[in-house]
Amino acid sequence: MSMQAPVSPAREPVAKPVVESQGWSLPGIVMLAVGAVLAVAGLAVLGAAVGAASRQGLLTLGILLLVAAYLAFSGLTPVIGGEARVVQLFGQYRGTIRDPGLHWVNILAKRRRVSVRIRNHESAVTKVNDADGNPIEIAAVVVWQVADTAKALYSVDDFRQFVAIQTETAVRHIASAYPYTSHHPGELSLRENATEIGAKLSAEIAERVAAAGVRVVESRLTRLSYAPEIAQAMLRQQQAAAVVGARLTIVEGAVGMVRLALQHLQEQGVVELDEERKAAMVSNLLVVLCSEQATQQVVNTGSLYQ
Repeated sequence: MSMQAPVSPAREPVAKPVVESQGWSLPGIVMLAVGAVLAVAGLAVLGAAVGAASRQGLLTLGILLLVAAYLAFSGLTPVIGGEARVVQLFGQYRGTIRDPGLHWVNILAKRRRVSVRIRNHESAVTKVNDADGNPIEIAAVVVWQVADTAKALYSVDDFRQFVAIQTETAVRHIASAYPYTSHHPGELSLRENATEIGAKLSAEIAERVAAAGVRVVESRLTRLSYAPEIAQAMLRQQQAAAVVGARLTIVEGAVGMVRLALQHLQEQGVVELDEERKAAMVSNLLVVLCSEQATQQVVNTGSLYQ
């Protein structure tokens, strides 16, 4: 019995990506002048044919001159600054004209207008969980520009909608990859590291929209806050953390002042204190320095040990 080798499925041909190239065109001013001359000549020939005996030939020549003038005018394509014209002939891409001015293009070609100006897109406010699982509301704005008109028209269905969707996807991914606030030194967070987060967001959006021929100029977060259902609880947590941090700073400063006071008393020989009196002095100074309310001064009229 003969065994047949398994037949591998045929691979579909991969379409070659369309990349922007310079489109062919003629100077539009020259063709405008040629069309005007042809139109004037055609009208003159038709006028001469009215009184001529053999007018058939003149009529034919005049009509041909007017048709030629029409063709010359039909190919005129104005290109203004900040826009480009994508030339498409019989369904195939034939290049892009970016130079501002008046150009003449094949009259059979379709000329599609594409704006290459810098644009802004602001994403909608999105609710997403950060790296700690806390629900937050976040939004961003991205500044972008069409860099490759051929990819923008032929690689995606609608490059404007493509940029909007990919921006929202990148914002969600960045928001879920970092915490709202940092818990460890050197840890990136959405609130404290706006510049670094903006750079990472720009890089991710640029990677996602590269297939559409879009260049990202910059991006930044425009809104960042806790979701309403946890906003009050997180506010109390931040206030508690701030109080703890302030207390820690006060205690560290007070301990340093007490140490400095004992050192100066010992070096200058102002008074001799045993360990018990030093402990009492340290306790009194810490109470004075760390207390939130003003302390009452007490004058000791007795001896040091009474």
